[in-house]
Amino acid sequence: MSDALLVIFTEFYYWATIPLMFLIHVGFCMYEVGASRQKNMMHTLMKNTMLIPLVTITFFFFGWWIYFAFPNGPGFIGGIVDAPHAVPWSELMGAHLGGAAATDTTTVDDNASWARINGVFWAAFLLFSWTVASIVSGAVIERIRTGAFLMMAVLVGSVTWIIDASWGWHPEGWMVKVLGYHDAYASGVIHAIAGGAALGILIPLGPRIGKFCKDGTPRNIVPHNPWLVSIGLFLIYTGFWGFYVACNVPIIAEADIGLTGEGYTATTIYLTPTTLSAIVFNFLMSLSGGMIAGYAISRGNAFWTYSAGLAGLIAASAGNDLYHPIQAMLVGAVGAVCAYKLHHWVEKTFKIDDAVGAVAVHGYAGFIGLVIAGFVLWGHPATAAYIEDVALINPVGQFVGAVIMFFVLGFLPCFILANILKWMGSLRVPYEIELAGLDNVEFHGRYLDESDVRKAEIEEAKERDLI
Repeated sequence: MSDALLVIFTEFYYWATIPLMFLIHVGFCMYEVGASRQKNMMHTLMKNTMLIPLVTITFFFFGWWIYFAFPNGPGFIGGIVDAPHAVPWSELMGAHLGGAAATDTTTVDDNASWARINGVFWAAFLLFSWTVASIVSGAVIERIRTGAFLMMAVLVGSVTWIIDASWGWHPEGWMVKVLGYHDAYASGVIHAIAGGAALGILIPLGPRIGKFCKDGTPRNIVPHNPWLVSIGLFLIYTGFWGFYVACNVPIIAEADIGLTGEGYTATTIYLTPTTLSAIVFNFLMSLSGGMIAGYAISRGNAFWTYSAGLAGLIAASAGNDLYHPIQAMLVGAVGAVCAYKLHHWVEKTFKIDDAVGAVAVHGYAGFIGLVIAGFVLWGHPATAAYIEDVALINPVGQFVGAVIMFFVLGFLPCFILANILKWMGSLRVPYEIELAGLDNVEFHGRYLDESDVRKAEIEEAKERDLI
């Protein structure tokens, strides 16, 4: 295959994943609006909508550079890596067509490849950033201030998650090299960190008014539109196909990853060989294992059946490049049951009001999935980026990696920022506004004036002697 065709194919490959992953955000918007009560639905929608431009801009200015600059961690195995194609002033962070270098910061080789794939590769990672922020969004609906949430969205979407990607989702990340960390489809890198971040906000944010009885028993706050929730979750499933495909490198010469063959192969982000067939088998088997387990454990509860499917998929994602499909199904089922049980135990014990179960479905399932992968895949090379002295997947490395993802980079930064905002009185809406509904106040009642319109219609009809 010629170099030109390889680059063009790679460009189109990542471009095709972007609209698929966009459906994840469409699904999150529908899901969260449906899960909120009518008096809060537009506030829920708009805070989730506005993270798109804000995280996009911040990810352009510094998020993309972080991924390439910090694989060595804070000096663990080296310093900051030069990434001239990822700084915002680079000619390759714009409409470059691959011609001669206009500055001395890039080379002819840079322009031959990065000029064609930098934008689509950046956008694929950007959609991951939106996903991380949207996961947090669902947990905190109906009581967080928009400004506070958007600050959290920038923190997790353009800083903390991309740091963990550089550490553990980069073929030469220090966690991969030192710990033997392996997380092919982001159980920890995206989901555990997002779940940890949501928990870090929920503790200082507090529960919604009326969520808990005086004796501490949690009440079920019913979604105002369960059909919207169902469609939203199915769209998230659909967008997850793009998510999985974007976690791969589409085509690479076997010799470039240490294989003796002279052909080409697809690889995971760790440059370990894979195929799209592997994704199809394990995606559907882990999703199905989670849904069946969720249906059984929740006694047919629709919300938890759908959510458990997602939890199963997330739990198996760390090792879904290497699992047998039956293993993927079983890991998915275990992850779903654990997420369901932990959600209700934490809710009842610690009075944590996670409106959509995001901490459990993404955080707990992602954490557990990482740990399971450490045992099931014990002894397998964590990466193919370098051949000599390669680190092996192991339970300790996976557990330490899970702690870093969920607690160190997920929970801790958001817990600190949320407490600072709470101290400033800028985290949660005032009591009276929460009672009235965030839409009634923040949107001046524009979306809740049906009764007034109906009264006006009746008055005008009476004036015309129509009634």
